[in-house]
Amino acid sequence: MRVLVIGGSGFIGSRLIEALLERGNEVTNFDRAVSEKPRVTCIEGDVRSVDELIAASADHDAIVNLAAEHRDDVQPLSRYTEVNVDGASAVVAAAVANGITRIVFTSSVAVYGLDKVNPDETWEPEPFNEYGRTKLAAEQIFGAWAAEDPERSLAIIRPSVVFGEGNRGNVHTLAAQVASGRFLQVGKGDNRKSMSYVGNIVEFLADRLNAPAGVHLTNFADKPDLSTKELVALLRETLGRTQGSRIVLPLPVGVFAGHVFDLAGKVTRRTFPISAIRMRKFAAETTVSTERLAATGFTPRYSLKESLVRTLAAEFPQLASSTHPLAHDKQ
Repeated sequence: MRVLVIGGSGFIGSRLIEALLERGNEVTNFDRAVSEKPRVTCIEGDVRSVDELIAASADHDAIVNLAAEHRDDVQPLSRYTEVNVDGASAVVAAAVANGITRIVFTSSVAVYGLDKVNPDETWEPEPFNEYGRTKLAAEQIFGAWAAEDPERSLAIIRPSVVFGEGNRGNVHTLAAQVASGRFLQVGKGDNRKSMSYVGNIVEFLADRLNAPAGVHLTNFADKPDLSTKELVALLRETLGRTQGSRIVLPLPVGVFAGHVFDLAGKVTRRTFPISAIRMRKFAAETTVSTERLAATGFTPRYSLKESLVRTLAAEFPQLASSTHPLAHDKQ
């Protein structure tokens, strides 16, 4: 199969390309920044450009759209719509122009909103920010494309927070704070989090390219869900940082501090790792049901604990000494 991966230079995309090549596919990477890779056709382009996408997707059998504005601090807010929504429209236009009948789209559990307990794919979405809102709008654009032709196959995957080797997202930031001994618990820590390991989700994304005609909407997470306290405890144990601070900062205080940093960022035009929305998300319940995922027959290659240990061993090699737990789990 000839597959166009939009956003193939990113954290998930680069790993997905490896998985696709291992399965014998021909792959084209379309991204704003690309570098030459063996056996991969690389095209520099913008997901908002219909003409560029039509040219890039010619003679392809399928499209995987990973491109997105997803950070909490994107400015102006209109960029979420431009990339996530207008980009979806451009992808659909390219697929129609070239007769492509297979699309895989990575949405997000952000469409459900915060503090929802194990929502499944039938729940009414309630996004709380522009990222979630625009991801939902993109789903609708792809859904309309699929509805126009019963021969079309659309797989929409809603991943929980994705972590893994090379990522600098929320899980890495939390692990770095624990490793440094500077972690400070915000809120009680009883809230649970669904998480997805990149090595598992790329296998599922590759599987979805063979989904039959129709629309296939699936949450993705590696179970079991851990509470924030359980996750921090596991990180402490694995990183050998059992002596860190046990101070618990009330959530309202943490959110107030986040607003202070938000204001400082506007004044100084700098980006700080602390913000009000990040404090709210950290203390929120963000779990999803994976019953539909299990029903597909997909079996993750790595358990959640194995995935975390592999990630920590890669990200904190200075701790992986011969006497450290990571030294025995790097492989």
